[in-house]
Formats: sequence, C-alpha cells, structure tokens
Amino acid sequence: MKKLMAIALAGVTALSMAGCASGAGDGATAAVSEAAAAATEAGDAAETLATDAAEAATEAAQAAATATTEAVSDVLPYPATTLDAEPVSYADYAAAETDSQVVIDTYVQAKQGWWEDSDNGGLGTATLYTQTEEGGYFIYNIHMPEEDYDKLTEGAELKVRGYKSEWEGEIEITDVDAYEIGDGSWVAEPTDVTAELGKDTLAEYQNQKVSFKDLVVAPAQEGSDAAFLYNYDGSGSEGDDLYFNVTTAEDPDTIYTFTVESYLCGSDTDVYKAVEGLKVGDTIDAEGFLYWYEGAQPHVTNVTVK
Repeated sequence: MKKLMAIALAGVTALSMAGCASGAGDGATAAVSEAAAAATEAGDAAETLATDAAEAATEAAQAAATATTEAVSDVLPYPATTLDAEPVSYADYAAAETDSQVVIDTYVQAKQGWWEDSDNGGLGTATLYTQTEEGGYFIYNIHMPEEDYDKLTEGAELKVRGYKSEWEGEIEITDVDAYEIGDGSWVAEPTDVTAELGKDTLAEYQNQKVSFKDLVVAPAQEGSDAAFLYNYDGSGSEGDDLYFNVTTAEDPDTIYTFTVESYLCGSDTDVYKAVEGLKVGDTIDAEGFLYWYEGAQPHVTNVTVK
C-alpha cells in the first residue's frame, strides 16, 4: 500500500509542476484533483486487500485447529467394547513376560474416580482394583466413557486386553485396547496377610484385597509425634493422599508405610477421617488392596482403632 501511495503522489507532483510551467492554471488544478482522487482510491483498495488477506489467514488457522482436533479424535478412540479372545489364567498371567499383551477375565473390587485425560484427547479414564479367586489385577488408566464406568459396581465382571507392565515393583495392566463388561459377579473377602509382612511371600498377594491385624501406629517421620502426613513428604493438605507408618508387636523395628489413596477414598470417607484421627502408639486393624511401590504399600480402605 505504501508503494501505491508513493507512485500516486509522485504523479500529482509531476502534474503540478507541468501546470506551473505551461501557465494552464485551471487545467493543471483539475489534473491535480483527479490524481489525488486516484491516489486515495488506490490506497483504499490496498487497505481492503490487506484486511481481506488477514481475515483469510485467521479463517485458515481456525480450520487447521479444527482439523487437528478431529484428527486427535480419530487417532484416539475409546477401546473396543467387545472382546472374543480367550482369557488366560492368573498363573499364565503371572508367568507372562513384562510388556506382553494379555487378556484377562476379572471382577471389579474398587475403582478410582473417573476423569477426562487431557493428554489423550479428553478420553474418560479410570483405574481399577480387580481380582479373581486366583489373584489380583491392577488395571491402570483404562479409557472408557462415563456410562460404562458407572456400570462397574463392586463385583462386576470385566474382560480386558492390555499389556502386562511394571512400575517400581507394581505389576499392572496398561494400554487397554479392548474391554467387555460381563454378566457375572463376584466379591472377594480380604485375606489376612499380617504374618507375611517382611517376607518375600507377601508379593504373591499383590493387588489382592487383604487385611492386617494388630498393627501399631509409628511416627510418620523420625522425631515427630505426627501419626500421618498429607502426601508422602508432608507437603500436601487435607484432600491429598494420606501416608502413615505401622509396625508389628513382633517386630517393632521394621516400619511399613500404608496409604489412603485420595482418588479411591476421598476426604469425606470414614477411612480418611479415621487416619486423620490416629495417634502414635494406637493399635489398629486395616483392610485394603496390596499395592506395591518399591515394596508393599497397601492402599487402605478401612481402619479400625482397637
């Protein structure tokens, strides 16, 4: 636009000079007016073109963003909800190599809250504690719509295909690409594993519903009178995970860390409030799921002070 204006103004100047030299005053004045009008029109036209180009660029950017969103939805669909593959036994699952694909038929015992995963196209996501009479399965971040999540009540049958994975000692099923909700129902009774604390055999009960008897609450941190922490390092506040330490009367020098996982049992639950009320030296019974993080770290669902 600046180039067009300069050319037009140059024309105006030339005509003005020619008019003065020839002495044709009226004709020169008319020519100057016409040139000025032409320059104005050229400037307006250039400005209109620039505005149109900017609007076209904005529309193109919006179209590209929409196409990207649609592409994410196409690439990241929910897993299939029918599964014809034959499930393996728990023994075969336990023997399978890490990172190998597995199919299992199991029963939901508890579930963490459903949420929308912004890193995966906003897909609904949940983590499940499941079990059969043979053993337990921790199903991590399975994608499913909320209406399917709501069907997974305690005891609901669920068949899944995913990958056997390991994280800091925890054996879990991840990257589920198909699942099917069945008609069966089964609820596990907790297995008392108090006698297995401190033994290698405790790992055989990983991810199962378990119970512990006559545990003694120890300080949450060395030199502290606090019986629990918000977050593992005390950096949290009410509503975050709770961590507390226990020992046994038979081995008071060995400390075990238990957790109230807030996505499983939030601050409004009885177990959360019970742990907030613990005192060092209390004797308790506890129930939960035998989660693993660099060793046993049960996710507790019930605590009884004796």
